[in-house]
Amino acid sequence: MSGCTPVFALSLRGTLAVVCGSLLAPVALAADPGHEGHGHDAPELSPTVITAVAPSSPLTVVTNPKDPRQPVPASDGADYLKTIPGFSAIRAGGTNGDPVLRGMFGSRLNILTNGGLMLGACPNRMDAPTSYISPETYDRLTVIKGPQSVIWGPGGSAGTILFEREPEKFGPLGSRVNASLLAGSNGRFDKVLDAAAGNSQAYARFVGNQSRSDDYHDGNDDTVPSRWEKWNGDVALGWTPDQDTLLELTAGKGDGEARYAGRGMDGSQFKRESLGLRFEKSNLGEVLDKVEAQVYYNYADHVMDNYSLRTPSGSGMMGMPMVSNVDRRTLGARIKATWRWADVQLISGIDAQTNEHRQRGGMGVDAHKGQAWTKDADFHNYGAFSELTWYVSGEDRLITGARLDRASARDFRQGSATEGDTRADTLPSGFIRYEHDLAAIPATTYIGLGHAQRFPDYWELFSPKLAPPGSANAFDGIKPEKTTQLDFGIQYRTERLEAWASGYVGQIRDYILFDYRTGMMGMSTSQAQNIDARIMGGELGAAYQLTENWKADGTLAYAWGKNSSDGKALPQMPPLESRLGLTYSRDVWSVGALWRLVAAQNRIAENQGNVVGKDYDKSAGFGVFSLNGAYKVNNNLKLSAGVDNLFDKTYAEHLNLAGNAGFGYPATDPQPVNEPGRTFWTKVDFSF
Repeated sequence: MSGCTPVFALSLRGTLAVVCGSLLAPVALAADPGHEGHGHDAPELSPTVITAVAPSSPLTVVTNPKDPRQPVPASDGADYLKTIPGFSAIRAGGTNGDPVLRGMFGSRLNILTNGGLMLGACPNRMDAPTSYISPETYDRLTVIKGPQSVIWGPGGSAGTILFEREPEKFGPLGSRVNASLLAGSNGRFDKVLDAAAGNSQAYARFVGNQSRSDDYHDGNDDTVPSRWEKWNGDVALGWTPDQDTLLELTAGKGDGEARYAGRGMDGSQFKRESLGLRFEKSNLGEVLDKVEAQVYYNYADHVMDNYSLRTPSGSGMMGMPMVSNVDRRTLGARIKATWRWADVQLISGIDAQTNEHRQRGGMGVDAHKGQAWTKDADFHNYGAFSELTWYVSGEDRLITGARLDRASARDFRQGSATEGDTRADTLPSGFIRYEHDLAAIPATTYIGLGHAQRFPDYWELFSPKLAPPGSANAFDGIKPEKTTQLDFGIQYRTERLEAWASGYVGQIRDYILFDYRTGMMGMSTSQAQNIDARIMGGELGAAYQLTENWKADGTLAYAWGKNSSDGKALPQMPPLESRLGLTYSRDVWSVGALWRLVAAQNRIAENQGNVVGKDYDKSAGFGVFSLNGAYKVNNNLKLSAGVDNLFDKTYAEHLNLAGNAGFGYPATDPQPVNEPGRTFWTKVDFSF
């Protein structure tokens, strides 16, 4: 899928601002005294660009997506997530990557926005779910690692990711405006506006953003096709008749375009429509504490072509203009209740989700326009869940949960061997986790065992071109994936030192693996199959306040996987990665540095992977150094800037896609899409 992005050329003044500001690091604004009653007021002074996010509780990371990260700025959800230890991303261009957690990809990650599921439509995930997410427009990001939650829907064997907007809280009458402007190398220009007004009983909120960039240059100063332009707008209307009641209606739209160095087509349309309604009622009684209900609708209308953002080569299978238009409608609902007793909390509920997928397209410019849509698939899922927390003592907690899903899919493809067929499975999942606060030291230890059964998603059932051995096609032959994983770790916290370690060991039955082979006319074709796999790895992190002004932090993340069916490596595993940060803060200004070190990856499974990427070669290690800084002018204004990849290193992430021959990359010798070279950025934040 392709996207066209107008070029924003930095003026001399803007360039000087970037250079002069590169010694400054982001600092959050203080709230305007006149907005004391509002729940989103920013703290007086936030940390500098965050390089190490500590878990807020065992296996759970909670952070503010508005907090700056290095490298910045994030253009989408995947771009932001990869700054959290354990995450990586598959890059195809400048934006719209696909997140990977602990080497796990796709619907193994349950990604929700405001409690709803936003599914992309492209059969090759050119519009991954995170491509519709602008992180800075959300108030809270929660990451739950491993199969250690059951209340947020099916799947999610690798983890759950929640992007959320908080309800507004005002006094008798109030308003707020938060806005930012960002300019950077390669014509990068971002605008964000977040405004709200209301009183104690009602509020209205608007969140909008626009982001664009030109093609970036790698460390060799070679142009990487990567330009994009996107926008989003969301409105929330809330009714709060008392402090225990919330009724909120949300609506949003968005669109964009992006071109991809690692794809045969670009994304020329990323239309999004969203509607949501949620109800919350708290303090209902001595035992029944809270009731929450939600219904949501999300629609993605995506166009991919090879002529809007590039010129067709005129030869080969992709030599002539061609276009594909796909869409997906998702409707879901959830209701849950929370009960509290003296030592026990219970959350129980039910949820449902259905989505349908359609397509049209053909050869020639705009060949899809005027064509009738053809439905090829629909999916349904109905689930019931319960999650219980038992406070055994002041130092001990036992958390357990169970979930039962009924999932089904129907094949509507004309001419398919399974046309008109429906497949369905009943899938149990659950976990148990023990947490203990150590008395001798300020630390918490935990160990948890989780099991998740995941129904194959659209990309696994409908995208493979070849059938698994002995099956009519992937829809007929691919089995649900079953993950059993042990998670364990420790969190330590004192006034000056914060440290954590988490590890996992898992076994995956019927892991869904893609095999790639060269077919007719040199085109690659895929075959899905089930294998058994073993995984393990973990994350380490520490942040130490050296002095009143100096702070050092570091993280280490490692993921390992083995195809236990044939003894080979599990493909698409990110290599060992470390991040080292150093920050100096004083009064209203700060400076910081980040040194990111990534090891070589020699454990590969050539021509195996997932619906997006495959292992095609070993990768070399690299190190990247970045600087950042900020100056707080007053309570309403902050200036921040930085330089990423200071030494203009030429490198590529192991998971990046191979460059497409249509852009001049070798057709028979895969070369990865390189990362950006030296990149300057500067940002202005306003708060009123």
